[in-house]
Amino acid sequence: MTRSRWAAWLRMLAGLGILVALVWHLGSQAFLDGLHRIDAATLLAALAIGVLTTVFSAWRWCLVARGLGLRLPLGRAVADYYRALFLNAALPGGVLGDVHRAVDHGRTSGNLGRGVRAVALERTAGQVVLLVTGAAVLLVRPSPVLAPVARFLASPAVAPALAVTGLLVVAVAVRLRRRRGASRGERALRTVLAEARQGLLARGVWPGVALSSVAVLAGYLGMFVLAARVAGVTAPTTELVPLVVLALLAMALPVNVGGWGPREGVAAWAFGAAGLGATQGLTTAVIYGVLAFVASLPGAAVLLGPALRRAAPLPAEQPAASAAVPRPADGHLRTGSTGMVRQRGAEVPSAVGGGARYQAKTHGERSATPWP
Repeated sequence: MTRSRWAAWLRMLAGLGILVALVWHLGSQAFLDGLHRIDAATLLAALAIGVLTTVFSAWRWCLVARGLGLRLPLGRAVADYYRALFLNAALPGGVLGDVHRAVDHGRTSGNLGRGVRAVALERTAGQVVLLVTGAAVLLVRPSPVLAPVARFLASPAVAPALAVTGLLVVAVAVRLRRRRGASRGERALRTVLAEARQGLLARGVWPGVALSSVAVLAGYLGMFVLAARVAGVTAPTTELVPLVVLALLAMALPVNVGGWGPREGVAAWAFGAAGLGATQGLTTAVIYGVLAFVASLPGAAVLLGPALRRAAPLPAEQPAASAAVPRPADGHLRTGSTGMVRQRGAEVPSAVGGGARYQAKTHGERSATPWP
């Protein structure tokens, strides 16, 4: 087994371990309550929110792809994004759908590398907006969860590590800017940075990318608040938003089973720290997971559509309107007023209307003469 397969299995096992730990400590009733509380109106609301977030996500992808010089119509982008969302939700890992749409668009556009980087940049833009918005919300809106988060970030182990990481990033950027001759890895990094400027920071690109990312984030927040209301949480929305932001940030961690795992763990911890109950947080996260899966179901139709069209029976062939008419031995077609062809004493339907007689010449041409 290759190293990448081992890493994928370890990430999936880590997400599964989080779910097992939650069931061990909080019981399975939180999962069952979440499933029982969902009704038809909630599912329809989830589908509507899913349309909003998917269309804006696809538009962001179109902007980034066009910034890199790749053609991507919005209609196809929406269909491919729905398919990717469904695969992300249905398969372990939570990213296989994005890998599929990146490779598929790269191959059809004739540039596999740029197609993959367009998807990576599009997803990065969404995560950056989530991080910036989340940091702003957590700093502006007082919340009980901020105290442990602040203590964690200011701890002697984390704060120096973050500072050293920032200094290393700055040093690498300065070194790449000054050096002219560079290795293959440095040239690849320069290419990625240049394409990031084209695909994200260009004058005609970044406003749309920022607007679409904010709209997508608003849809995710709305879906989570809806899940909290269905779970029975009565806290004000302003109190829920910081908790929801933390749960959404946890979804970016690559250790999950179809998106499940860190989201539920962080939601249970954040709701418990805010005094709303860890069980309520877990139930809210479970409902959100179900609603997110329902919102991705149109992607199943996109995925199965080509297979269903290939399996559909072909329509029966209709006989050609200009079917050949049998000729008499002398080569003449004789048509009466009833539209029948006389041939050796018998009448057969004529393919020639208007009461005309056709005579075959020796070289195969036909000429019409009025019927006497």
